[in-house]
Amino acid sequence: MTFSICVRERYTDEEGDDQTRFGVAVTTRLPGVGTLCPFASENGAIATQSLVNVELGRKGIEYVDDGLAIEDALHALLNADDGVENRQLHGVDADGTFTFSGDECNGWYGHESGENYTVAGNLLTGESVVTETAREYRENEDDDRPLAERLIDALAAGYAEGGDKREELHVQSAALLVETTEADETEPYYNDLRVDATETPILDLREAYELAGDGFAAAVERYEAARDEADS
Repeated sequence: MTFSICVRERYTDEEGDDQTRFGVAVTTRLPGVGTLCPFASENGAIATQSLVNVELGRKGIEYVDDGLAIEDALHALLNADDGVENRQLHGVDADGTFTFSGDECNGWYGHESGENYTVAGNLLTGESVVTETAREYRENEDDDRPLAERLIDALAAGYAEGGDKREELHVQSAALLVETTEADETEPYYNDLRVDATETPILDLREAYELAGDGFAAAVERYEAARDEADS
């Protein structure tokens, strides 16, 4: 019912320290996908979809946070899942990637992975949805723009290829989540966004991202001004 992308990016922060960020973005022709499919922490990102088992994402991130490699964590969870043939599960951690599509997922379904990303989808118009989502991310992987913005672009590329094939379902949703190893007491609002019910999920997610970015910048400016005034 979905297509999604998970990524890992290493970068250097303003202090010159090495950091890693993880992101996941997803869209589908059903409401509320952000409550079910995307999971992320400072240690990894996971998307669980098709016939969704939320515990695969929730426990998967818990296991990765506990130090288990993502491949071992997700294999273990799938091996204990009676509905494994209907599951689609993928993600990244600090060192590796994992992709799985059960034999009874609804077509078109499939996945793709690269050094720092995984993409998967089911009930799609075709393979090009996954291919274009991955291509868009790869081509902008080294861009200086925030990861959240580039994840929206990746979803937009897949959506333009047809996305979810169930055109009779007009109520759609989209979500993104970005986490980082970098400690920041003012975590940007645009790193955790959901559009739960709309007919234009990518457009609305992009608008929410832009508004959240403006709101975050305005809040930082206001609080910094108030702090400077208090210190003077």
